[in-house]
Amino acid sequence: MHLQTPDSSGPAGPEAPQNAPEKPFKHFVGQSSSLPFGQHVPLSAVAGPTYLTAQTLIQQVAYTLSDKIFAYSPETFDLDVAARKWSEQGALNAHCYTTGVSSLQIRSGAASIALGYLFSKDFDLKKRHVPQTLLSSSAALPYLRTALDQLSLLYAVASPFVAHVAAVDYIGGSRPGLFSNYASPQTIAEDLGLALTCSMSTYETQHMALFSTLLASVLPALHVYDGVSVGRETVRVIDAMDQRGLARAYDAIHKEISGSGKRYANIDGRVVKLLESFNGELGTEYGLFEYHGHSSPEHVLVVFGTAEASLSSQVATALADAGRKVGVVRVRVYRPFVEEEFLKVLPASVRTITALGQVQDAAAVVDESVHSALYNDVLAAVTFSEDWTVSPVVADAKYLGEQAWTSKEFARLFQRLGRKDRGVPDVPEIRILDPSRVQQYTFWDSDASPSANAPQVLGQLLAKDSATNVTVKTTHDNLLQGGTVRTDIRDSRRTIEASYPVENADVVFVGEEKLLGQVEILVGIKHSGTLLVQLPAFKDELLEKRLPAGTRQAIAARQVKLFVLDPLASPAVHNDQELHGLLTQLAVLSVSRSDVFVTGLEKLSAINGNLEVTRRLAEDVKVAVRRVEVLDSWATAQAEVEVPPLPKDIVANSFAKLEDEEVDPPALLRTWEAAAKALAFKESYGTRSALRPDLATKTWTVHVKENRRLTPATYDRNIFHIEFDLGDSGLKYEMGESLGIHSENNEDDVREFIRFYGLEPENLVEVPSREDPTVLEVRTVYQSLMQNIDIFGRPPKKFYEALADFADDANEKKELLALGGPAGATEFKRRAEVDTITFADVLLEFRSARPSFHDIVRVVNPLKRREYSVASSQVVTPTSVALMVVVVGWVDPKGRERFGQATRYLWQLKPGAPVTVSVKPSVMKLPASPAAPIIMAGLGTGLAPFRAFVQYRAWQKAQGIAIGSVLLYMGSRHQREEYLYGEEWEAYRDAGVITLLGRAFSRDQPQKIYIQDRMRQTLPEIVQAYIKEQGAFYLCGPTWPVPDVTEVLQEAIVMEAGSAGKKVDARKEIERLKDDLRYVLEVY
Repeated sequence: MHLQTPDSSGPAGPEAPQNAPEKPFKHFVGQSSSLPFGQHVPLSAVAGPTYLTAQTLIQQVAYTLSDKIFAYSPETFDLDVAARKWSEQGALNAHCYTTGVSSLQIRSGAASIALGYLFSKDFDLKKRHVPQTLLSSSAALPYLRTALDQLSLLYAVASPFVAHVAAVDYIGGSRPGLFSNYASPQTIAEDLGLALTCSMSTYETQHMALFSTLLASVLPALHVYDGVSVGRETVRVIDAMDQRGLARAYDAIHKEISGSGKRYANIDGRVVKLLESFNGELGTEYGLFEYHGHSSPEHVLVVFGTAEASLSSQVATALADAGRKVGVVRVRVYRPFVEEEFLKVLPASVRTITALGQVQDAAAVVDESVHSALYNDVLAAVTFSEDWTVSPVVADAKYLGEQAWTSKEFARLFQRLGRKDRGVPDVPEIRILDPSRVQQYTFWDSDASPSANAPQVLGQLLAKDSATNVTVKTTHDNLLQGGTVRTDIRDSRRTIEASYPVENADVVFVGEEKLLGQVEILVGIKHSGTLLVQLPAFKDELLEKRLPAGTRQAIAARQVKLFVLDPLASPAVHNDQELHGLLTQLAVLSVSRSDVFVTGLEKLSAINGNLEVTRRLAEDVKVAVRRVEVLDSWATAQAEVEVPPLPKDIVANSFAKLEDEEVDPPALLRTWEAAAKALAFKESYGTRSALRPDLATKTWTVHVKENRRLTPATYDRNIFHIEFDLGDSGLKYEMGESLGIHSENNEDDVREFIRFYGLEPENLVEVPSREDPTVLEVRTVYQSLMQNIDIFGRPPKKFYEALADFADDANEKKELLALGGPAGATEFKRRAEVDTITFADVLLEFRSARPSFHDIVRVVNPLKRREYSVASSQVVTPTSVALMVVVVGWVDPKGRERFGQATRYLWQLKPGAPVTVSVKPSVMKLPASPAAPIIMAGLGTGLAPFRAFVQYRAWQKAQGIAIGSVLLYMGSRHQREEYLYGEEWEAYRDAGVITLLGRAFSRDQPQKIYIQDRMRQTLPEIVQAYIKEQGAFYLCGPTWPVPDVTEVLQEAIVMEAGSAGKKVDARKEIERLKDDLRYVLEVY
C-alpha cells in the first residue's frame, strides 16, 4: 500500500498577479482527454503536488528512463501524446539526451521495428543497460504477440524492456463501446513468460511504472492499468517525483538488486527482493499481494485490475467495519505469481476464496468447464499448500470486461460469497465517500456545444484552491445524439479515490435538452440536489413541453431545485456567440459555488476569457439564469406516448469528440454524353479499362460449370454444389482458402423497386464501389441497384435517422427519429430480427420520406462480397473450383419468402453464367508433411474445405506418396437428406484414403448424437493420430460445438499423459497446439 497523507497541502499552480494589466481574451481549448484538464504539461512541471493523469505519469516515467519509446496508440487514444510533445520540444531524459518517440501503426507484425532496433548491428552497446519502452493498449497486444514472443526468447542479450499497457479494447453489439480488457494481458504474460503488474489507482501509477521498469531487469515486463476511465482521470498527486527523483530512485534500486544473480536465476526470489528494495528506497509499503477487510474473514475475494482492486477493497473495508467477515486480496504482481507471498496475506480464518477473473467472451462466463486464469493460479496455490488443516473452497467468479463495477455490484457480490443458493441477496447500502466531505457535479452536453469545455475549465478553477483536491473525468459517447459527453467533477478537502461515476451529484448541468429524453439523467442527482438545464429562447409556458414527463416526475420525486439557463437572454452572448461557453461556466458557479462565483472571477479569466468580459457576463447571469417553480402536478406527469426505459448512463466508445462529418463523395446523375467523354478522352478524365477497377481486391471472371442440389427437393434445407470453370482467367487458389462471390441483387426485385420509386433505369449515376467507398464508378441506375447498392439489405439505426431528414409528414418523421434513437430500440430490434425489414421496405413504408437517388446512394450501404470455403483442390481439378452452399431462406411474419442475397444469387445461376470472384487466404492449411495425420470435424457445409483436403490426400496416395491417417467426422440432421458428398466419402474410405469415417446424424434416432459423441467413441484413434503421431485437428462450421469438441481433445491429451504417468494442463496444451497450427478452427 502506498503512503499518502489524507489531507493535502501545497499549491495547484501559479497565481495570477493581483494588479496585472488586462489581457486579451483567452480561449480555453481542450487538447486531449489523456492530459490533466485536457492541457499539455511541460516535463519539468510533472512533480508533486500537482494535477496529473495516470497516462501522463506513465509517459513521464517512460520518457525519463528510456532510450526509445515505441508507441502503438490509435489516434484518439493518445497514449503517447505527452511524450511526443516533450520529444518535439527537445526535453532531455535521465541519460542527458532526447528520448526517441516512434508512433507506429497497429497491424500484423507490429513491434518488429522495436526488435529490429534492439538487435541491429548498429545498436549502440553502451545503451544496452538503458530500458526500452513500449506504449500500447490491450487491443493491440494480439498484433504485438509475435514480436514479444521473439523478444522473450532472446531476452538474455536484450536491453531491459517494459510495455505500459492501457487496458482498453472495443466491443461491438447493440451498445458498442470501450471496456477494460485485462484478459488479453493475462494471457500474453502467461503464454510468453512475461512479468505482469497492475496499478490500482492514479496515485500509485508513477510508482508502478517505475517498479515495472526495474522489473524489466529480471523479465520483460507488462504494466497494465485501466485505460478507459481511471487512466484518463485528472487527480491531484501529492508525491509525484520529478525527473531527478525518478532517476535517483531507479539508479539506487537497480544498483542494490543488480548483484542478486543471473537474470533468470530464482525469478520469484528476485521479484520479492526487488519490491523490498523498492519499498525501502521510497518509504512505501507495497506488496505483491495486499489484503483489505475484516481481521478474521470467512470469505475472501481475489481481484486483479485497477477499478476492480480499488473499489472492491473500499467496499470490503466498509462491510468489515459493519461486522461482515469479508476481505479482498488485491493482486499487484500477477506474473510471476509468487504462491508463498499470496498465501502469506491470506488470513487463517478464511473458509472460501473466490477469484474474480475476467474472461474473453460470454460463452466462457456460462461454460463451467472454462475457468479464469486468476482462478487457476489461486486454486493451484491453495491446493498445493500444506498450511491448511482444512483447505478453503476456491470458487471462480467470471465476468466480462464490459461489466460496469459499482459499489452496489461489489456489495452484491460479497453477499453471495459462500452462499449455496443462487437467490438475489439483500444488498446493504455502501457509502464510499462521505457526502459531507465531498462536492460532486455532473455535466451532460453535446460534444459540439459551446459549453462542452465548461467542466474542464471549472475543474481547473476549483483546483486553484491549494487546500482542496479535485478530480475530473470525461466520458464520450459518439453514437448518441451525434456525440455526447459526460463529465464528473469531485471536490474534497481529502484525497479522493473513486473509480466509478458520480451517483449522487449535488449539481447536474444539462447543456443539450434532448439528452433528457435519451438518458435517465436524474437518477444520478441526490435528493434536494440542483439541476441546471440550458434552454435557449426559454418561455415559461413552454417549459412542460421541453422537459419530458419522466424528467418532471423525477424532479418532483427528488425535490430537485430547478434552474434554467437561457444564453440568449444575455446581451453579451446575443452579440457574440463565442461568449456562450464562459457564460455557462459562470452560470454553473452561480448555482453551485456562490463563494467562487463572487471571489474567483479573476482566476477564471486567467483560464478562459479576460477579467472585463468575465465581469460583464457575471452581471448577465442574473438575467440568463432563473429558478423555476416545480409544480405539484409534475409528480404524476404522464408522457403523451409510452416511452421505453432509458439507459442510466452513456456508453464510453471514444476518447475524443466526434469530428465534423466529411463531405460525402458526390453521386451525380449524368448523361450518356458525360460518360462518353470520359471514355473518349481517357488521359484527360483519368479513365482506365480494367475488370472491376473499383475493387480493392484482385478479381477474376469465371463461369458456372455445374449447379446441382445435394439435398432432396422436398427437404427444407437447400444445400447445393456449384462448380465454376476457370477458363483462361488465370485464377489460382490453395486448399482451405475462400472464394469471394461478388453477387448481384435479384433482377425482378430491382425492376420492381425502380418502378415503385419512379426511377429512370438508364440514367447514369456516379456511385461508390461496393468494396471501397472512396472509389467512384459510373453506372446506370439499374446497374448500381443490381451491383453496388444493398437496397434489399438490413438497414442500421442510422438509416432511419438519416431518412427522417427527408420526411414531410410529422408523424413519420417522429417515428423515424424514434427508430434511429434509444427510444425505439425494442421496435428496431423487432423490425431487424423478426420482420427482417430491408432498406426498400422502409422506403415503401414511409411514403413521405422520398430521398433522391443521389441521397439513396449516400445513405444505403454498398453490397459486400460473400466468402465461401473452397470445396476442391486445384491440384486435382486444375480448371475448376467448387463450393458447397446452403440457401438462407425464411418466411417473414407477413408470409413473404425471404432469402439471403448471395446464396439466392448463386442458386439461381445457370451453367455458362459469368461470375466475378476473388480469393481470400485462410489458416486452414494441411500439415507440411504428407505423413502427418489429419483429424477433421465438419458440420453441414463446414465439410467443404475437407473435401479439398481429402481430394489432395487421395492425389498424393495415387502418386505413391505415403500419407498419414485421415479421420473425418461429419455432422448433420438426417442421413437420407443430408449425407453431403456421402458417396465420395465412402469411396475414399474404401480406397484407403479415409482411415475413419465418423458420421453423426443427430435426429435419426431417439437420442441425439452429435459430432463430439462420435469423437468420444473413437478416443483411442484420436489419441493415436493426434497425440502420438503429431497430427493436426480442424473444425469447420458453426461455433456451438467448439467447447464440446475441444473437451474431447482435452480428454485425449489427459488420457495419453495419464498412460505415461504424467500430469498435463489440457487447456494450456490446446493453446500450444493452436500456436503450432495443430488446432485450427474456422467457425461462424
